[in-house]
Amino acid sequence: MTDIEIANATQMLEISEVAKKLGLSDKDIDPYGHYKAKINVKPGKKKGKMILVTAINPTSLGEGKTTTSIGLADGMAKIGKKVCLALREPSLGPVFGIKGGATGGGHAQVLPMEDINLNFTGDLHAVTTANNLIAAILDNHIQQGNSLGIDVRRITWNRCVDLNDRALRNVIVGLGGKLNGVPREDHFNITAASEIMAVFCLSSDLMDFKKRVGDIIVAYNYEGKPVTCHDLKIEDAVAIVMKEAIKPNLVQTLEGTPAIIHGGPFANIAHGCNTVIATKLAMSLSDYTITEAGFGADLGAEKFLDIKCRVAGIEPDCVCLVATIRALKYNGGKKSEFDKEDMSALDGGICNLLGHIDNLTNVFGCNVVVAINKFITDTDKEIEFVRNKCKEYGANVVLCESWAKGSAGSVELAKAVVEIADNNNKKLKYAYDLKDDIKTKIEKIATKVYGASRVDFTKQALNNIALCKELGVEDYPVCIAKTQYSFSDDQTLLGRPKDFVLHVQDIQIRTGAKFIVAIAGSIMLMPGLGKSPAGCNMEIDENNVIKGLF
Repeated sequence: MTDIEIANATQMLEISEVAKKLGLSDKDIDPYGHYKAKINVKPGKKKGKMILVTAINPTSLGEGKTTTSIGLADGMAKIGKKVCLALREPSLGPVFGIKGGATGGGHAQVLPMEDINLNFTGDLHAVTTANNLIAAILDNHIQQGNSLGIDVRRITWNRCVDLNDRALRNVIVGLGGKLNGVPREDHFNITAASEIMAVFCLSSDLMDFKKRVGDIIVAYNYEGKPVTCHDLKIEDAVAIVMKEAIKPNLVQTLEGTPAIIHGGPFANIAHGCNTVIATKLAMSLSDYTITEAGFGADLGAEKFLDIKCRVAGIEPDCVCLVATIRALKYNGGKKSEFDKEDMSALDGGICNLLGHIDNLTNVFGCNVVVAINKFITDTDKEIEFVRNKCKEYGANVVLCESWAKGSAGSVELAKAVVEIADNNNKKLKYAYDLKDDIKTKIEKIATKVYGASRVDFTKQALNNIALCKELGVEDYPVCIAKTQYSFSDDQTLLGRPKDFVLHVQDIQIRTGAKFIVAIAGSIMLMPGLGKSPAGCNMEIDENNVIKGLF
């Protein structure tokens, strides 16, 4: 059976029954139909244990990080633990592009799978609308006399859309004569990479969201001074657009485990974590929260630990690092026939996994459990090789078979994670100090986490670093945008590259999100579609049955 067939064959619990598992009453939720709801309560003071799920550098083969997260939660529930998932919302860009959805797979999924992967409760549409409302007000202000003296050559605010559309990366707006606005160059980001999404995911509540929106720099005037959303008097309208979206979404796994899914930034071009509100709410409603950071640990986990944990005042009690045998063989140079035993390729690629273990344990001081997302073609010899290598780095290794077996395939992983989380006595360390200057922060991440020998900054990047100092935002954390496929900014450098140069092309100042984005390599904030987009292989019939959604 396909993922969607498995999902459609499952009898879901009414959402009120799922809410009861977290101690929520009918008054605490606003149902969106029978199987999803918005949660009305705010996070309490209780802080349950938190487990972060991350992974090795991803490949086109798929590593199953979300599947493992869901399976781990179901496994914990199976051994009698009060557990809640806290995941990100899928973006329609990957859903209709090449990566697919973000609801897990096989017998480890969150439901209703179709709704979550498509329009869900409208949160990403609200983020898109809020972002473009700012753009519309900005252009209208210029059209109506430009009393703030905005320099149209120094507008920093981009429009956004929740699709992969490379044709919108660089556009001209305001064409068609005086009544249609002032002509200028404009740009689009994908919604997941927008600053509104980042602000949404890092805010503690609606009022904090509104304050952060007011702080966003959208342009500079002719004197070189920043112009903010507060100057445009738009922060309240943006908050009004987001007043329902700011409430976390409650759904369930195939086995009825509660899942809070809220916010959806990418980890290669944003900070890659679900909302602070959702994570803290899950921690206050359960004894164990399973959350996830996007892409590889060098991206999602680093940003989770260096950015989100600082903002939210939380830290993981255990990190579950997901790997697959076939992805390790890919990192060792194998390009096909991944179902055949190849110890040479595995030996060549194991360094990728070991590099992430090293970072998580030695740079960040976390407890690590390696979860091998097992495929039927993995051999005992290959598994034992990985197990022994990880033990040399002090990491426990557990097989996870949740895709094929659901909770029954993740009980051992659940037990291992619970034991470590319950006995955690480690204190989270950060890759850099907030008092470091911007260049130093980037260099510390590049050298300590990525393995670079040095960082090369363009003149434009250096100019914007100087602007950071002028604006007084040098104490912001740094969010590096780079390829997810490598520790480096070159996606062809697999395994554990060393002594490479990280190339920082530009620096973006995000005063609402309160972090600095460093654009490394050739990364784009608006992805494009491949030759055969996933959307071209989907079908829907007269009974609204969807095929091809994964």
